[in-house]
Amino acid sequence: MKIDKKIIKELSDYLDEFNLSELEYTEKDTKIKVSKNNISINNQTNQKLSKEIKLINVLLSQGRQEQKHIISTVEDLSYKVSIRQNLIKITNQQANLLTREINNNQKNITSLRNKLKLLKEEYAAMVVKSYKNRSEESKVMFLLSSNNFQQAYKRLQYIKQYANYQQKQGEEIKLQTTNLQELNSDLIVQKKNKQELVDANRIAKNELNKELKQHELLMASIKKDLSKHSAQIRTKQRAADKIDREIEKIIRDAIASSNKKAGKSSSSSTFALTSEGLVLATSFEANKGKLPWPVKQGVLKMRYGNQRSSIDKNIPIKSSGVRIATNKGEKVVAVFEGTVFQIMTPKNGNNVIMIKHGNYITAYKNLSKIYVKKGDKVSSRQEIGEVLTNKAFGGTVLQFVIYKDLKTQNPAHWIHDM
Repeated sequence: MKIDKKIIKELSDYLDEFNLSELEYTEKDTKIKVSKNNISINNQTNQKLSKEIKLINVLLSQGRQEQKHIISTVEDLSYKVSIRQNLIKITNQQANLLTREINNNQKNITSLRNKLKLLKEEYAAMVVKSYKNRSEESKVMFLLSSNNFQQAYKRLQYIKQYANYQQKQGEEIKLQTTNLQELNSDLIVQKKNKQELVDANRIAKNELNKELKQHELLMASIKKDLSKHSAQIRTKQRAADKIDREIEKIIRDAIASSNKKAGKSSSSSTFALTSEGLVLATSFEANKGKLPWPVKQGVLKMRYGNQRSSIDKNIPIKSSGVRIATNKGEKVVAVFEGTVFQIMTPKNGNNVIMIKHGNYITAYKNLSKIYVKKGDKVSSRQEIGEVLTNKAFGGTVLQFVIYKDLKTQNPAHWIHDM
């Protein structure tokens, strides 16, 4: 996520406007915490991106052992480069925010030192004055020399207030000294954290330069025979589109059948749900953003929606769901409880499992093995199959799609931390 400086300024303004001590703003993986003396980011994205890069390195290593097709290698490397660039950008943003924190703390330290100096000078003057008038006799004489009772009462109140003020000044000096020590400690930690970020960024930039050079070499190799590789990409896309059309037909027929049973119009584009189906659909919706990943380990190789091929920018790619690169032999799990709605077993071995959750359907494509059968009740996280490793292109990639009736959904909005 890009950290918008306007957000931080607005949050800081709210602190003053409503006299608050601190505010928190959270969006996806980023939490911005703003307080009167501190602005910090608790950002889990760095760890997530670093973890993805490590997994991509493992997958690339597996690809070299399996002699992965150059197209798959370039796609993996392109994704790795984009993650690395995002990591560098976020680290820069965190370093900039830490710089602001450090500058603010240095200003606060200077202000506190000046305040503490003034307090100590005032306190020293009071101590000297109290020493000169330390005897009880002088206090009594001060009271007895009053012209009337009212003046004596006022002088008594003054003596009490002066003693209280002197005590408060002493306490204030202790408090400000503690605050100054805490700020100095914070400053040391902040400078250490910033240096760690700077060091991490330097390493990341060096790695990025290596990856960009590797990517450039691979792309140069591809461009020598671009028409051949572009044709392969188009063939893969046509095969994916064909499976999507078959899935849509299965869903369309099932919708018509459910409406016919319910005595409704068979031309409806939504499922006619039973009471049980409605409960399941409601429960599925309630878990939006909380569903588990369909594989234990994986990185997003392709996100949802229309995009351009990383090999040939002239080729449009339609992604009805997400493509997750994972380990060879990785098990696939159901993301939610439901019923196995349909199993597709084409000749090329690219098996598909469709699980129905009320009027929602999750589709798991590109499977080599299937552990369930049509009509089976499955639970959340239950193993249902195994991801296929493509022998021609190399790589083990699960294609995962979510449908609401006939409309595809963006899995990143449903799966936790995707």
